[in-house]
Amino acid sequence: MKLADDFSDLPSMADVVSMSGLEFMQGMLAGTVTGPPIASTLGYVLHSVEPGRVIFRGTPEFNATNPMGTVHGGWYGTLLDSAMACAVMTTVPKGSVYTTLEYKINITRAIPLGMAIECTGEIDHAGRSTGVAHGEIRGVDDGKLYATGSTTCIIMKMSDR
Repeated sequence: MKLADDFSDLPSMADVVSMSGLEFMQGMLAGTVTGPPIASTLGYVLHSVEPGRVIFRGTPEFNATNPMGTVHGGWYGTLLDSAMACAVMTTVPKGSVYTTLEYKINITRAIPLGMAIECTGEIDHAGRSTGVAHGEIRGVDDGKLYATGSTTCIIMKMSDR
């Protein structure tokens, strides 16, 4: 996954709506579509894309800690939002885009700093105007569940294609 360094690296809206959401996500995985700068900031990458399912992998480091030295809840939330919403994106038709309407997370245990995790998002419903997905964060090596989440996204038609 190639990440954006500045706004000029990000795909234009015309570029986005010229592809289906699945094509867009597959392009991001292949490096032909630039990925989001937040992934570099928070230390995660797109690992896998298939219809209705997306996996990110990441490793929280010191820059993701709260004042108590543990992984900040926002790190969990950002990864889950990314994976769940991108799972919805894989169902978005050409000419449309999505955005998160709401999401919820449940942290089940603390992720140790420096531990590799896998964050999976899977579609539950994909309609004309909404998408619903769920997600989870698990340790790559230990397989333990660290957090779960759910989201609702709005799907918006941007053109008559």
